[in-house]
Amino acid sequence: MNKHNDIDVYEVGYNIPAKPGMDAADIQTPCLVVEMDVLEENLDKMQKHADDMGVRLRVHGKMHKSADIAKMQIERGACGICCQKVSEAEAFAREGIKDILVSNQVRDPAKIDRLARLPKLGARTLVCVDDIDNVADLSQAAVRHGTEIEVLVEIDCGAGRCGVTETADVVAIAKAVDAAEGLKFSGIQAYQGAMQHLDRYEDRKAKIDIAVAMVREAVDALKAEGLECDIVGGGGTGSYYFEGTSGVYNELQCGSYAFMDADYGRILDENGRPISETQFASSLFLLTSVMSHAKPDKAVVDAGLKAQSVDSGLPKVHGIEGVEYVKCSDEHGVIADPEGKLKINQKIKLIPGHCDPTCNVHDWYVLVRDGKVENVIPVTARGLAY
Repeated sequence: MNKHNDIDVYEVGYNIPAKPGMDAADIQTPCLVVEMDVLEENLDKMQKHADDMGVRLRVHGKMHKSADIAKMQIERGACGICCQKVSEAEAFAREGIKDILVSNQVRDPAKIDRLARLPKLGARTLVCVDDIDNVADLSQAAVRHGTEIEVLVEIDCGAGRCGVTETADVVAIAKAVDAAEGLKFSGIQAYQGAMQHLDRYEDRKAKIDIAVAMVREAVDALKAEGLECDIVGGGGTGSYYFEGTSGVYNELQCGSYAFMDADYGRILDENGRPISETQFASSLFLLTSVMSHAKPDKAVVDAGLKAQSVDSGLPKVHGIEGVEYVKCSDEHGVIADPEGKLKINQKIKLIPGHCDPTCNVHDWYVLVRDGKVENVIPVTARGLAY
């Protein structure tokens, strides 16, 4: 990983921000740092929640895009991963992940052809469908390559994106899949994404109650047609408890719990406390350095728009009271520092506003434990969106 034609890539500028064994203080910025003790605790907690609720955990790989982290999750008991694009699925399959759901629609003929070849890499391959016309295209590709694609019928249970809303449509698509050569009907995809970031526990529960009723009706209708659902999947970091205890869902698709971000950190548990304090702590940080303090009340750091996504809000400064990240441009971030606490070259941990797209613009994760760099691992599917 860290050699190129027998040259030490740390020494010749291959854009690797750290070296195993070095002090965390010497990491180059801006880069993504993962505190391993916290990450491992988050992974253990979610797996235990799933085990205690008697459901499977299929972790969402589109969050971290890392085969190494996916393997950590699978070693703890996750049944496999989700991802959103065929290119992501290919990257994970090449790295040995054996159970992959593309939790999205695949309609382009070239992408369908690539999807149908995934099982040749040794991966159980699943995909979502919300249009009966998609079934024939998937079937033809699977037959052409001599493979099998498993299909989940997607229900729009409130997110307002992909998915059908009528139980009759769920049944019709499922029956078409069941009759199609090269395909296997495996169940239902029902992810309520629109409610994941609602602050109040009660508001999230009300939205999921609607979803659960829709899913239960669909499962019962399918059973009446002799079609059993191996997978009834959905759930996220903001809702996993509701789906996990519903008696209908049997597979959770949580992602952000592993790293957490500022947006998820704001949502509240049943007692009105942020889940970042009571459930999952921040393990991912955007490490940045102060590069200017020419203005006494403002520090300028080297993590701007090109190092993060701010679609869900600006990052939060971690561990330093009285300072606030207030704006950013391409290469710069401005931190309000009214008391002049920050110094030139001081390294600062930022909690990203939205972890998924922030991870997608970096090549490496720097894994840190006890103030030392433990390893540097690639963001396996970085930038893959086709």
